[in-house]
Amino acid sequence: MPAVDRISDAEAARLFAPFAETPAVVLAVSGGPDSTALLVLAARWRKQRKRAPKLLAVTVDHGLRAEARREAAAVKRLAQSLRIPHRTVKWVGGKPSTGVQEKARAARYELLAKEAVRAGAYHVVTAHTRDDQAETVLFRMARGSGLAGLGGMAQIAAVPAAGGGQVMLCRPLLDVPKARLLATLQAHRIAFAEDSSNADPRFTRVRWRSLMPGLSREGLDAPRLASLAMRLRRANAAIERVVDIAASHIVNAEPSGPVTVARDRFFDLPEEVALRLLGRSIAAIGYEGQVELAKLERLMTVLAAGGRERVRATLAGAMITLSRDELRVERAPARKNPPKSRKNRR
Repeated sequence: MPAVDRISDAEAARLFAPFAETPAVVLAVSGGPDSTALLVLAARWRKQRKRAPKLLAVTVDHGLRAEARREAAAVKRLAQSLRIPHRTVKWVGGKPSTGVQEKARAARYELLAKEAVRAGAYHVVTAHTRDDQAETVLFRMARGSGLAGLGGMAQIAAVPAAGGGQVMLCRPLLDVPKARLLATLQAHRIAFAEDSSNADPRFTRVRWRSLMPGLSREGLDAPRLASLAMRLRRANAAIERVVDIAASHIVNAEPSGPVTVARDRFFDLPEEVALRLLGRSIAAIGYEGQVELAKLERLMTVLAAGGRERVRATLAGAMITLSRDELRVERAPARKNPPKSRKNRR
């Protein structure tokens, strides 16, 4: 098996270059190999520079594993040896019985964003790797995601912060194989923790991870899946731009009123563009947020099959009416107990 190259100081400088002019950066460090490598690389990058942002390592203790406190203490010791301040924050309150990893991830980002605001930082940096990207693509494929979902994780994404603001979630290692991070830690003789939940087959992502060696032997390896994600993100961005243009030319919308589109112009659009235009209108007018893709597709099928007959339906807090002349999207009468918003599976 060929040797794996560690990440050099010069490469680290390129990876962290986007943060050179920012005042402060929060590093999300759990103590596992990937985030430990992130901490070490960020420290070495800062050491090379005359001027660099303040770094703050933050460990989130989800209260789900007994060893988490010990791991956080180990991160603190390493951070101190690298002269980086460290803080441990806890996810308090009752824990969910289902969807634990998804809800823990949401809580983690919320806590990290809060710490970023406290530290005067605009960026939270995580250690997601190319291997994580590959698992994300497979996971979302199995859940029926569309183009946007299959584009995987973005290198930069906005995360809501307290007070109505936002911080940027950044993944500078997203194109880096995990093996190179492990090689980097080995080269510097840095110890790290192993999260036992990463081998627990009760979690979907762990089961997908166990399939990766077999998929790789058939050519469906992490580089190929990451390349697929990149191409789908590119295609998705192009389609979104076309939707922007279509919306500016054919949509009529009042600030607090309904959205209307001439019927013939709507159905003249490519199906994917029309679908997204409809989804945007429903999300903007309704009271349940983004529309689940499968439900939106079913609605489009009903509308397209209606011929010249009048069709009316409700979805995600919006009422959609298709008449002989126009498609109209307006707010539906509020339900007594409206369902919680769902993330769009696109």
